Amino acid sequence: MTKDEFLKLAKKHEEGECTEREKNILFSFCDKAQFKDLINTWSVTEEEQIKIDLLQRIRYTIKTHESKKKKQAYYLNIKSFAAVFIGFMVVSYLYLQENKDLKITPPKNAITLELEDGSIQVIDEHKKTNTFVNQQGHILGTQKGKRLVYKKQNTITNLIYNTLTVPYGKRFEIELSDGTTAFLNAGTSIKYPVKFINGLDRQVFITGEAYFKVAKDSMHPFIVNADKLNVKVLGTEFNVQAYPEDTVSEIVLVEGSVALYEDAKQSTKKTILKPGYQARFNRLNNNIKTKTVKTDIYTSWIYGELVFRNMSFENILKKLERYYNIDIENKNSSLSKTILNASFGNEPIDVILESLKENYGLNYSILENNNIIITN
Repeated sequence: MTKDEFLKLAKKHEEGECTEREKNILFSFCDKAQFKDLINTWSVTEEEQIKIDLLQRIRYTIKTHESKKKKQAYYLNIKSFAAVFIGFMVVSYLYLQENKDLKITPPKNAITLELEDGSIQVIDEHKKTNTFVNQQGHILGTQKGKRLVYKKQNTITNLIYNTLTVPYGKRFEIELSDGTTAFLNAGTSIKYPVKFINGLDRQVFITGEAYFKVAKDSMHPFIVNADKLNVKVLGTEFNVQAYPEDTVSEIVLVEGSVALYEDAKQSTKKTILKPGYQARFNRLNNNIKTKTVKTDIYTSWIYGELVFRNMSFENILKKLERYYNIDIENKNSSLSKTILNASFGNEPIDVILESLKENYGLNYSILENNNIIITN
């Protein structure tokens, strides 16, 4: 196979347009002992080299998966002929050995991507580029710094979900297969289809806070499920805040139009939100209240800013804990319900505390582990 033929097939595979016969030809060529020596003689561009490296990684993933399946089949045959006790011991041992990697939990402060099979991959936001594939070798998405982009999958015909989780102290961005962009704030998790299926609503599930720029598609409404509340749109921009520890979820509409309804009650009671309005959904009594707001106050976090307007001190502390991934203990109970106003850029936490001290008489101590105590 010539270089041009190889790169042409590699491109078709990347775009999900390879036939099974072309896949077999491509991977058979990759499996040849002289493959590595051959490609070293080719004059390739940096972009072509990236495609070659990616294809090798995909092939390695597929071969590893096939090898595991063969091992499992082999040991199942042994079990059928072995004594019950011995068979049980062998299978138990193999299970533990094969799944020991799954027991390794990712770092506490890592951005993670959970695939459809339950496996978890760590995303290094400092890495310039990276590509994620599933066990079948299909490309799911490409990471570019703090942004993960999913391509439209031509080969997927059923709903397959991934879950992206962003820990406290970090923010991340994802582009879904339909072109919708979601900016994820600290402490946020989003579950979404690898590919939106034709004829079905585009539905995602959010815990935490995210700003959505929804790609327009009049035939397929976009639905954000935030616990008991659903937000239905066709194409618009809005912010959703629905942290599990808060009793109130907030929806702020920047442009377009959205319909709010309780889970499983889409056909009954709806609340229509207009641009410049905020809806507050109380999860305890299912009550929805709306009011006009300055939307930039609620979307400033996308640009690394913290803006607090008419916010209680206890809620400000929650946002600071999420933003900086710290624990703040408030021993000044009289200050908890105090309403404050403040604006900050991307300053260190000690700068923010000093500002609050100067303007509101706040007293605090920073411990050795960087956690904070608010004192009387």
